[in-house]
This record gives sequence, structure tokens and C-alpha cells, in this order.
Amino acid sequence: MKKTLLVFAISIFCIAARSQTTKQTEHLEQIWLAVFNQTRFSNHWGTWLDIHLRTKDDFVNNLSQLITRVGLTYYANDDLKFTLGYAYVNIFPADNHKQVSQPEHRIWQQMQWHTRGKKTRTMQWLRLEERYRRRIANDSTLAEGYNFNFRLRYNYLFQVPLTSKGFSPGGLAFVLNDEVHLNFGKEIVYNYFDQNRFFVGLSYQTGKQSNLQFGYMNVFQQLAAGNRYKVINGARIYFFQNFDLRKKK
Repeated sequence: MKKTLLVFAISIFCIAARSQTTKQTEHLEQIWLAVFNQTRFSNHWGTWLDIHLRTKDDFVNNLSQLITRVGLTYYANDDLKFTLGYAYVNIFPADNHKQVSQPEHRIWQQMQWHTRGKKTRTMQWLRLEERYRRRIANDSTLAEGYNFNFRLRYNYLFQVPLTSKGFSPGGLAFVLNDEVHLNFGKEIVYNYFDQNRFFVGLSYQTGKQSNLQFGYMNVFQQLAAGNRYKVINGARIYFFQNFDLRKKK
């Protein structure tokens, strides 16, 4: 009888432990909107600006994030540049702060490089972020202080034209894009892998230095608990523009 009770107790313990580590996945449908601007003032200096707005679920149900990012860019040449910047993120009310928005401050550094051919183009960046996220006290109250971690991001974008206009105004191109995010720092315990963002879509060249990208995006994210995940199936619409204010010779 004692052995039976012992086996039963061990079984209950194992089931309980397993329930704590069972993978939990939340599925969402969102729309991601963004505008990117890079302005070049001289051979070596320019600015960076991008603004993002993301919905929460069912594509048009509430908002999840608003991001404003600015930076100062040093151009090593036309295809290689380095940026130092700041970003402010407003995380709209969510599960653990249902009645208050959570602010986040980010310092970021980036190296970005391009390859430009007649038939293909690629863009890559390696970005390091220092993230300061305000602590949460309860559903309606922010706590004092910030949680902090580093995040490393690698982004690869590939384009190939689909029309005879190529990358000239009026041209249409196929776009394939993937970005992986990795967390590190003493406050990171389970989710060193943060997320992967995969995008496939089209790019319409609206001008000589501007284009509109639109298509399907899939985001797979591991949350801080380690056994909780998010899968986002979304529509992504990004507008890119580049201004060159250098005097033409």
C-alpha cells in the first residue's frame, strides 16, 4: 500500500511539474504599419527616423505598440553606414497591465550595408539594443525602476524585380526578408532566443528613392517565462524614403 501511495504521489508530482513546463502558444493576427526615412546631409553624415504602429489582434482590434526611433548616421560610403540612436516605445495596455501603458526606452547602435545590382538587391543590418522597460506593479499601476537587457538583431532583405522597369519608379519587385532577435544580459533566464520575423511580399517603387512594401509577415516569439510563445500572422505595410540633400556637382 505504501509503495502504491508513493508511486501515486510521484506520478502526481510529475504531472504537476509537466503542466508547469507545457508549451503555451498564443496566436494573434496583427497589422504592422511603418514609415522609414534616411536623410543624407553630406558625404559622411545623415539622420535616421522610423515610426511604427501595430494593432493587437484580429487585425483591427485595439493597438499593441507605438515606436518612434531616431538616429545619427555616419556614411563610410554609399553602401556602408553606422547609426547611433534612441527609441521610445509605448506598449499599450496588455495582459499584465490592462489599464495602463508601459513605456520602454532603447539606446541602439547599428551597422547597415547594401549590395545593389541590376537584377537583385540586398540590405543587411546588425543592430544592438539596450532596452529599459518600466516595471509593472499591477493591472493599473507602473512600478518604480526598469527591467534591462541587451538585444542583438540581424536583418536580411532580398529583392528581385518582377517588371521591366526594375528598381526604377513604377517598378514592382519580389521581397524576402528575415530578422532574428537574440536577448542577453543578467535578467535573461529562459528566452535568449527572443523572436524571428519572416516576411514575404512585394515592393512598389513609388519614386527614385522611395518604395512601398506590403505582404505577409510571420513572427515567432519566445516570452520570458520560457514555456510561453507568441505566433503572429500579420499584414505588414512599410514605406521607405531616402533624401539626399548634398549639392550636386
